Amino acid sequence: MFSVYFANQAKKFLKNADEILSERIMSKIEKLKDNPVPSDAKFLEGVKGKIFRIRVGDYRILYEIFHGENLISVNNIDKRSKVYK
Repeated sequence: MFSVYFANQAKKFLKNADEILSERIMSKIEKLKDNPVPSDAKFLEGVKGKIFRIRVGDYRILYEIFHGENLISVNNIDKRSKVYK
């Protein structure tokens, strides 16, 4: 089982998001602990590091997996139009 670390951008988004959206996102992140690369995850090419993304409605969760440390680092959460910038 993996543990989850939230970068400052991800923490800030969750703090400011409404409760229902936060619950949906946290539910998706909890599932990553058991399966860090679910079937709906996409590998982002052309970026530094091995970053994956998963969708929650119109929102994207960008994260990195560190297998040696059993760690998932959630780097950013935001709407599609903003998260890739």
